[in-house]
Amino acid sequence: MTSEIIIDAQPKNISIALLEDKKLVEYQTESREQNFSVGNVYVAKVKKIMPGLNACFVDVGYERDAFLHYLDLGAQYSSFEKYLKQVQSDRQKLYPFERAHRLPDLAKDGSIQNVLKVGQEVLVQIVKEPISTKGPRLTGELSFAGRYMVLVPFGDKVSISAKIRKGEEKARLKQIVSRVKPKNYGVIVRTVAEGKDAEELENELKMLLKRWEDALNNVRTTTSRPELIMEEQSRVVGMLRDLFNPSYENIYINDDKVLEEVKNYVRLIAPEKESIIKRYTGNLPIYDAFDITKQIKSSFGKIVNYKHGAYLIIEHTEAMHVVDVNSGNRTRSENGQEANALEVNLGAADELARQFRLRDMGGIIIIDFIDMKLAEDRQTLYERMCKNMQQDRARHNVLPLSKFGLMQITRQRVRPAMDVNVNETCPTCMGKGTVRSSVLFVEQLERLLDKLVNQAGLKKISLHVHPYVYAYITKGWPFMNLKWKWKLRYGLGTKVVPSQKLGFLQYEFYDKDMQLVDVKDDKFTL
Repeated sequence: MTSEIIIDAQPKNISIALLEDKKLVEYQTESREQNFSVGNVYVAKVKKIMPGLNACFVDVGYERDAFLHYLDLGAQYSSFEKYLKQVQSDRQKLYPFERAHRLPDLAKDGSIQNVLKVGQEVLVQIVKEPISTKGPRLTGELSFAGRYMVLVPFGDKVSISAKIRKGEEKARLKQIVSRVKPKNYGVIVRTVAEGKDAEELENELKMLLKRWEDALNNVRTTTSRPELIMEEQSRVVGMLRDLFNPSYENIYINDDKVLEEVKNYVRLIAPEKESIIKRYTGNLPIYDAFDITKQIKSSFGKIVNYKHGAYLIIEHTEAMHVVDVNSGNRTRSENGQEANALEVNLGAADELARQFRLRDMGGIIIIDFIDMKLAEDRQTLYERMCKNMQQDRARHNVLPLSKFGLMQITRQRVRPAMDVNVNETCPTCMGKGTVRSSVLFVEQLERLLDKLVNQAGLKKISLHVHPYVYAYITKGWPFMNLKWKWKLRYGLGTKVVPSQKLGFLQYEFYDKDMQLVDVKDDKFTL
């Protein structure tokens, strides 16, 4: 089985698609406009002490000062304070963290005015985003989260997730981490580390140690305060962290900045796999080139078709997900109704295992398969579903078919539910039910092209249209079709690109930097 990751970085959002044998099995998308600061580490200054609240306000560069309570300073605050002074005192080299001296724990019933004073520098991490009129919430207990573990500077033990229930596995993980972790660090091993080998765990520990060391170097080399010394991983790396597997064969990315971010991440956790990261340079949109756009549109929604005319009806309710398997207009098997039912059900089992991962259908799932009389056929279907679900990263439990022909599955939710609405408001009529004459559509495009080139002065421009419209524009002999007429009239920098994500009478213009040009009703803003 071949596995590939395709990353589509657009100006407003970033999405990641996981393909197995060219089939879409996982899909994530997030907006670039959302500003996430949780996890960022700062060297900041205390602005105001509030003895009545046993807290203080700290300047971390936000419009409103951040809030730090005495209990959030952490038991090892004194150790952090002393080490911070050691780092700042030597600008030539970094004082090794492993040699830092641990001081006694901070008293739980102490007072903040006895520990901090106005103007004092503190090492803090954001744990809660600013909300409305309130600034961020801070902690002095620093931690660095990876996929398999969380690194805790000045921690003193290795903790294993309580969700890992096997005693031998807990002992194995604890032994591996205890052997490789340096002095003065604590580690929390996460649930997803279950079954991972020593090399994977050690590689991630090295990556987390490197992030902490880089943060300390930033403290040493910067003097302005407040100062961001460690920024939480970018959105694409955060998304990739849960998906990446060293067995992947290719990672294609259509943006240079994102490409470098991913390379830096992979160099730390699996340097031998850096060569699989490739820059996509094709003319088609990246998701169109890998047939992902079509799969997204056909895989989400109430009705999902699969092979030989059969289809699934998927309903999401408050309490559970319900799936009905239908044979549709499928031709009956020559071996009779029972063989036909088994074949349709096996195909449904293959498609459903993909749908669970794609939609992240968590909780209780009830599947109404086509009735089968033979016990061996029901057992074959159950084994097929169990085998397919082995590829699923989420914990799950599959029960055999009941006497009513129903299969019950429980599945852990890995991430917020992915809901792609494939039934959208018409982009050309905006739900009014009327559109401009389609005969004049190409003339409208040319008028816009003329304005953008001759009035706005754009010399390189890409026009993205529906594939059917693209076929019309490019039909006929080269140099005689509309595409070449536009090139000769408006310059060779004019390109026409087919895009499967667009509606029939929808279009988009992009400049030379692939930034979307806002074009509305023959008017444009640049």
